[in-house]
Amino acid sequence: MNVRRDKTKIYKAAFFDRDHTLIHGDPAAREQRARMIEGWSGRPFVAQEDLFFRLLGDRQLLTVENEIAFCRNYFAELLRSQGVTDQIETRADALFDAYWLNGGVVYPETKAVLDWFSSQGYRMGVISDTFPSLKLTLEAVGLADYFSCFVCSDQVGVMKPEPLIYQTALHQLGVSAEESLYVDDYDVEADGARALGFTAFHICRDSQPERDWDISSLTEMIDFLR
Repeated sequence: MNVRRDKTKIYKAAFFDRDHTLIHGDPAAREQRARMIEGWSGRPFVAQEDLFFRLLGDRQLLTVENEIAFCRNYFAELLRSQGVTDQIETRADALFDAYWLNGGVVYPETKAVLDWFSSQGYRMGVISDTFPSLKLTLEAVGLADYFSCFVCSDQVGVMKPEPLIYQTALHQLGVSAEESLYVDDYDVEADGARALGFTAFHICRDSQPERDWDISSLTEMIDFLR
């Protein structure tokens, strides 16, 4: 990061993306799921990365109940795609029970950074291109209590970097963009927040920071404020 804080600015809030910013998926959980399916199909698991989004299409999952129904159907279709032919619904339910809301891993510095922001009196929220279970997924990894708002794209109706999703979060916390920090692992989504007036960081954990607002750890947000 090659920028310094404008000392005349007063910050009141910090907003975070979820995936690859606060938490990431557990490869061991994905591997375990594949082995579970192989035990039923009797053949090697073949990943079908587009199946979820092909089934989803253009629909919005407006409620947690909508999401649960969709996920159960997804697991049934995943089993069929792998050649499983019997006990589809029972086995889909077993996959759902084992993996829905599970498999998230908190980055090593996440809790310490959130503790710092909390201790300094910041209001905090999450803005994520995801489904209505956003709060539940953060409860599952012990992070939900840090946040006062959980804004997901399916309920807002647009995805980042559309202004409405950021504006919804600002409205829920009662702050302005100029009073707020934001961090996201997608540069275009960090840029979208910055265009509205946020002080926005792009976190690039797996690559070398190249731009002024690039950071490699959430702790650099604290360094900036100090």
